[in-house]
Amino acid sequence: MNYEQSTLEPFHPADKIQDLQYFGEFGGVNPSISDSSTYTFLSAKTMFDTFEGNAEGCYLYSRHSSPMNLYLGQALAAMEGTESANVSASGMGAITPVLLQLCAAGDEIVSSRTIYGGTYAFMKNMLPKWNIKTRFVDITKLDQVVAAITPNTKVLYCETVSNPLLEVADIEALAIIAKEHNIKLVVDNTFSPLSVAPAKLGADVVIHSLTKFINGSSDTVGGVVCASQDFINDLKNVNDGASMLLGPTMDSLRASSILKNLRTLHIRIKQHSHNALYLAQKFEQDGLKVVYPGLPSHPSHELYASMINPEYGFGGMMTIDVGTLDKANELMELMQHRNLGYLAVSLGFYKTLFSAPGTSTSSEIPMEEQQEMGLTDGLIRFSIGLDNDIERTYQMMKRCMTELNVF
Repeated sequence: MNYEQSTLEPFHPADKIQDLQYFGEFGGVNPSISDSSTYTFLSAKTMFDTFEGNAEGCYLYSRHSSPMNLYLGQALAAMEGTESANVSASGMGAITPVLLQLCAAGDEIVSSRTIYGGTYAFMKNMLPKWNIKTRFVDITKLDQVVAAITPNTKVLYCETVSNPLLEVADIEALAIIAKEHNIKLVVDNTFSPLSVAPAKLGADVVIHSLTKFINGSSDTVGGVVCASQDFINDLKNVNDGASMLLGPTMDSLRASSILKNLRTLHIRIKQHSHNALYLAQKFEQDGLKVVYPGLPSHPSHELYASMINPEYGFGGMMTIDVGTLDKANELMELMQHRNLGYLAVSLGFYKTLFSAPGTSTSSEIPMEEQQEMGLTDGLIRFSIGLDNDIERTYQMMKRCMTELNVF
């Protein structure tokens, strides 16, 4: 099979967001927030038509949809270049309905082995209760992906840049494999908004945890599913739609907050990427074991360079291996004490966040499987912040590392 990369037309997601224009109920430059759980109708027939999905511009009940959720969904669909999108109250509130919508008892999923711990736990521990099996593979080895697909496979699942090992998925090649086997390619693009547009590379469904870079202020959780209008309609179907019936509804006030933060995403991503590349280069020169897709030493550097919108760089996530968990904890505590950031999970904040994923965001993955995939005790995952003087930050971090004999 031929998995060579094609030449794609440039896609400018920030322009798509910029071109959106909404007017509030009273002419405000921000759309008005509808602070209602239920909506009234002037006629019984309109209510019936709305239940049946035949009435445009009418709202019934906020679990079905609300004006602000639709505004945010439209903006995120524009960002990802999909027909439609549906927002949810968390990233997991986006991921789990998608998998349950696409799979039934007896079906199978082929997934990257390095994914967010919550996604892994759902596939490994929850889905078997519905007789849905997941085969975990090294997503960077396409022959393993193909070998894992069976006649029962319905979904191929990966993250553009994996959490926490920062492995890069060849989305275009995976899309070819998915189409050849008539299965759906679902991509979690949380680590790489604006930088990568998976739908343009052939993904069927694109998911984000809005909690992270897109919102960017670590004050709310949220998720989104970006896909075709038909699939979003299926998710929201009142009879058998997983998003409708499981009820992971986003609050209108939170949707409004995220929509406003989305407008500065392009500025923030550029700074996150600039700072992360600077630190990655410096620490690699210092002799540390650094993993960052923007470094030529990263095994998928050239692949990722061919996938990204270069304007937004290689992202704000990097890892450093300091050898042991004790040393990692000691270093993170000292960096927090020196006001360099927070010992905290999540990502996309204006301050740098750092954690040892083996005992935090990936703790759901059994220890033997962590070791097999290369998730070591001393690994620290960094979400690099928006620091204005990144040389100053580097010097302060280096002093912390020198004091603790990390070098």
